[in-house]
Amino acid sequence: MSQGTSSTREIPETGLKPKHIAIIMDGNGRWARKRYLPRMAGHKQGVETVRNVIKSCSDHGVEYLTLFAFSSENWRRPADEVSFLMQLFAGALEQEISKLHENGIRFKVIGDISRFESRIIQFIKKGEQLTAKNSKLTLTIAANYGGRWDIMQAIQQMMENSSELPIQFDEEKLAQYLSMYYAPEPDLFIRTGGECRISNFLLWQLAYTELYFTDTLWPDFDENEFNMAIQSYQQRERRFGQTSEQIQQ
Repeated sequence: MSQGTSSTREIPETGLKPKHIAIIMDGNGRWARKRYLPRMAGHKQGVETVRNVIKSCSDHGVEYLTLFAFSSENWRRPADEVSFLMQLFAGALEQEISKLHENGIRFKVIGDISRFESRIIQFIKKGEQLTAKNSKLTLTIAANYGGRWDIMQAIQQMMENSSELPIQFDEEKLAQYLSMYYAPEPDLFIRTGGECRISNFLLWQLAYTELYFTDTLWPDFDENEFNMAIQSYQQRERRFGQTSEQIQQ
């Protein structure tokens, strides 16, 4: 399946290892609470887990990793926690971008970044420009992102750029305007923390993605847990509307 192609229209090429993994990193606050620590300590530990998962993806030959860092609904959290998350995000961007570049990792951010302070926006743009030509792994951070927002902004862009009246469009044309137009749809979706929902994450792109839910809290999601998710994926039969007999031919 080429970039931007919908799996509901075309059967993608699949392999034993996922090409694209998308993760909702849930459970930082509960991890901290279990240890009688402030929620912020859980978020800090969660950043360390991000580093480890990036390494695991590189080691397994995963080409795309997309992490749901901050949803458009997360602004509803307590103001002090939101402020801390913004500081943590800025610090991680400042410290990690050069390391990503040294390791051949391309860095992207999807979401409405206009709400972030100018320092964060500058870090994002600088990181994307610096790593634009890297190809070992594409790391995408979804920040102030929502799946419904993504679809709506894609429709708006498509309408603005269309010279046809009435506007004629299909899935392929719309997909060009989605935030992740540059990547194939995820093969494997992982959510930690025991919740079994996708929470407005990549609504369009997850149509035929294999879903994996684990009770493990994000700061405890180590290499063994990552390997368990990969093994679960390898045991799935991805049919994309076909029968098992068709797949086995």
